[in-house]
Amino acid sequence: MRLGQVQADSIRRWGTMTPHEMLCHLGDSFSAVLGDLPASSVDTWLSRSVVRWIALHTSLPWPKGVQTRPEVDPKRDGTKPVELEGDRTRTIQLLRRFASPDARCVAHPIFGPLTRDEWMVWGYRHVDHHLRQFGA
Repeated sequence: MRLGQVQADSIRRWGTMTPHEMLCHLGDSFSAVLGDLPASSVDTWLSRSVVRWIALHTSLPWPKGVQTRPEVDPKRDGTKPVELEGDRTRTIQLLRRFASPDARCVAHPIFGPLTRDEWMVWGYRHVDHHLRQFGA
C-alpha cells in the first residue's frame, strides 16, 4: 500500500505539510466527509459545478498549494501529529470505512453533494495527490 511508503523523512515535492502532517490531513479529510468531524463549507455554484467537474471528471492534475479547510489542516485546527504509525493506522481505517459499500457521506465542503462514484474518484484523487507530494 502506497500509504506505507510515506516515512517521516520522505522528501516533500511541494506544499508546507510534513509527511506526518499529510497523513493526519488525509485522516481528518475522510473523517469530515464521513460526518464525524464538522468541516466548514465554502461551496459556491462555481465550485459545485465547474471546479467539481474538472476535479472529478477529467484527468487534469489537481493544483498544488490550494488552501485546505482549517478543520483538516494540521497546522491550524486539524489533528496534530502524535505517533506516525498510529496516525497512519487511523488514516487507513478511515479510508477503508469510506470505501465500504455502506458508507454514507455528508456534502463535500467545496464540491457539495457527490454521487457514490464521484466520492470514490475524490477519495482516490485526494490520496493520490498527497502521495505524489511525497513521492509515494
